[in-house]
Amino acid sequence: MMRIPRLTGVLMVAVIACLLAVPAAEVWAGEKVLRVRPFADLKTIDPVVGADYMSRNHGYMVYDTLFGMDEKLAIKPQMVEKYTKSRDGLVWEFTLRPGLKFHDGQPVTSGDVVASLQRWGEKDSLGRMLMAHTASLVAVDKTKVKLTLKDAWGLVLEALGKPSSFVPFILPERVAKTPATEVIKDPTGSGPFIMKQDEWVPGSKVVYVRNPNYVPRKEPTSGLAGSRKAEMDRVEFLYMPDAQTALRALQNGEIDIFEEVPPDFAGDIRKNAKLRLVPMDSLGVEAMFRMNLVQPPFSNPKIREAILYMMQQETFLKAFIDDPKFTRTLHSFYIHGSPYYTEAGWPKPDVEKAKQLIKESGYDGTPVVILHATDSASTSAFSSVAAQLMREIGLKVDPQAMDWATLVGRRSSQKPVSEGGWSLFITSPTGVDALDPVQHLALPSNCDKAWAGWPCDEEIEKYRAEFSMTSDMNKRKEIATNLQLRALKYLPYVVIG
Repeated sequence: MMRIPRLTGVLMVAVIACLLAVPAAEVWAGEKVLRVRPFADLKTIDPVVGADYMSRNHGYMVYDTLFGMDEKLAIKPQMVEKYTKSRDGLVWEFTLRPGLKFHDGQPVTSGDVVASLQRWGEKDSLGRMLMAHTASLVAVDKTKVKLTLKDAWGLVLEALGKPSSFVPFILPERVAKTPATEVIKDPTGSGPFIMKQDEWVPGSKVVYVRNPNYVPRKEPTSGLAGSRKAEMDRVEFLYMPDAQTALRALQNGEIDIFEEVPPDFAGDIRKNAKLRLVPMDSLGVEAMFRMNLVQPPFSNPKIREAILYMMQQETFLKAFIDDPKFTRTLHSFYIHGSPYYTEAGWPKPDVEKAKQLIKESGYDGTPVVILHATDSASTSAFSSVAAQLMREIGLKVDPQAMDWATLVGRRSSQKPVSEGGWSLFITSPTGVDALDPVQHLALPSNCDKAWAGWPCDEEIEKYRAEFSMTSDMNKRKEIATNLQLRALKYLPYVVIG
């Protein structure tokens, strides 16, 4: 298997404790086989249409990227051999490394790059920014791509090396020509593994085999940069929604990696000398309330503000894992470790104020429909606490149990709760999705183009645009702080910890 990077990785999990249980992979029938219990089922192989992390993780198995983020959060060339930038910052040229091939044997060309970036740029928030500042994106020859900007936009490499949600993977042009509104059906990529579509059993198993023609970089692995050499012949994702079943499979040697280990299992795992309990993400993850802002009750700003004051982070965190080594309160929209981390304007919890805000809001009793993913240990625990606390401040709550894959499909609906819509789901994006205003998964507030929940605020978007147009770090920090102050008033989401 590829080495799992400290920052994020091929088998990365977005959970508050970020735990894996790992024994040694086995050699079976002459092959090195790695069996993984992933945190969720793979519902779609399209990393542009699929907004969940399983689609992204699948993408890292089968695709490669032009640039990658290393463990120090620096952007490094990946598929790109060399690149140049004009003095005025308007013209960029990227040359692909020699020998890159897709799984079907066809060479990777600049046409594939152009088509892939254009499709990604229709969906991703940072990709949309890049395309809005682009005058032209063309293939100069088979291996060279030329990007000409309308102005000296400051985040070209950050966009092309974006590590998560959504990743600018490079697909074959024939596949990338699929409209971004349609799901691709062909998993052909140029990455270190090949998906065995004939062995894919949705709801049960996904199989990948080593790509014998993959050309890794010569540099050592660092985060998502450097060599991505496959060390396993075969990788199997074996989805087991019941954690107890997964634990028995781990103990019996039927699986090698158990993603999202419930904290209650930690004691048993530590007693087994064949197992290791390890964190997967050195930045951690940011657990959050993601509210539906287009439908009542959270279309009401006062009710969103009540949730902010209701939020007792310690209560939520301890409900999932009562071990301070694995949790930390977060009084910022930016993850700990981000150069833009700030606690400016962050209020203290005040349950009585939350109750008063509900009274002042004119709340009409519309139920808060919680999409409660029972197969995610952290999400399930947080959803239960959320239901209890919201009832205490005067909201009517309707938790609806489902698996994570169902939640991902359900959250795309903008219908009222009376017609099968939703009000709230809880999720934990990885820290790289909360580093700064423009790469942030949950801060973009560009209405229907925003992530599920659809916040819509011109002032937040103004700050994000300003951030993207400056390279001065002090100015960027000032903008990030001003954006946080505005977001605390508008509340596109609320932080759990």
